[in-house]
Amino acid sequence: MKKVLCFGDSNTYGFIPTTGGRYDKNTRWCGVLQNLLSDKFQIIEEGCNNRTGFSDNAAGLDQTGYRILPLILDKYSEIDVVIIAIGVNDLQFFYQADAKKIEAGMENLVDIVKQKFADAKIVIVAPSVITKDILTSGFSAMFDGKSIEKSKMIAEIYEKVAKSNDAFFVDLNKVAKVSKTDGLHYEPQEHLKIAETMAKILVERFC
Repeated sequence: MKKVLCFGDSNTYGFIPTTGGRYDKNTRWCGVLQNLLSDKFQIIEEGCNNRTGFSDNAAGLDQTGYRILPLILDKYSEIDVVIIAIGVNDLQFFYQADAKKIEAGMENLVDIVKQKFADAKIVIVAPSVITKDILTSGFSAMFDGKSIEKSKMIAEIYEKVAKSNDAFFVDLNKVAKVSKTDGLHYEPQEHLKIAETMAKILVERFC
């Protein structure tokens, strides 16, 4: 059975936009993915709320993607596929991430995976664009209008990194829409769509 590591932020963790809690395993996309592919893949969940991909996060090690990823990979003797679904938190206005930082940051995450598991397949996932609903949510203390505009460029950057590294690219803008509650996270039906998309990719590409 192939092992799939899902590395990401709160949307990988399963953050509930309406309550701030966590979706149960049968609702969040990683858990649904395991249910869909239980006979073929072992899905390893490594999501974390407020985790940045490329920026030093004041919240600590677990929330700083490029620092925690090597430690996560060290826990496993074998990984066949790594799904990297991270980067939206780097758009919080105090990180001042630009296109160059985002591209270099994703390249670094890919390199970290390759250094540990040279033969692992990599799936790079671009988050859905942040919407203006975030400006009237509690997350307005972290994100602003510039964050929204920057979120629109992530897919193009990630696709470029994927092509240059022979990785598979997924644009969640074509799959799921963020909740109107906070403009950032997903409702249950969107998690299902993401899981079904990931399942199709894993079966068709990596079985």
